[in-house]
Amino acid sequence: MYLDSACAAAVRKLIARASHTCSSSWAFIEVPCVFHRHTREGSLTSRQGTELIDLFRTHVEADLWNFLPVTDAILRTTATLVRGLPASVPLRAGDAIHVATALEAGEPELWTNDRHLLAAAAHFGLAGRSVAKR
Repeated sequence: MYLDSACAAAVRKLIARASHTCSSSWAFIEVPCVFHRHTREGSLTSRQGTELIDLFRTHVEADLWNFLPVTDAILRTTATLVRGLPASVPLRAGDAIHVATALEAGEPELWTNDRHLLAAAAHFGLAGRSVAKR
């Protein structure tokens, strides 16, 4: 949405058409870290990275994002979910929090272009959706 990736236009179009979108408040730190990674890897200048972090913060403060809180209950659920996950399924901590948040909110699907999160979603009864595979 913020970076002009191959799927950015499709993501923007889906968000504009959606009746409901939400994300875990884990994104408060995850999104700026993505911009920092792009700066570190050289695909963004330091100034561009800072501008994107500031734009995201402005959008958060303007309530353009619908965040669901990361509570202690969500973290406990996350730990339980990971405990039951087959060893062959890779799942990072932040992605596991997104899964637990989606389950807690009763969401039937999880949208991401992350191949590991897409593969893990089915193990939790969520339909993994990817703009890249549409």
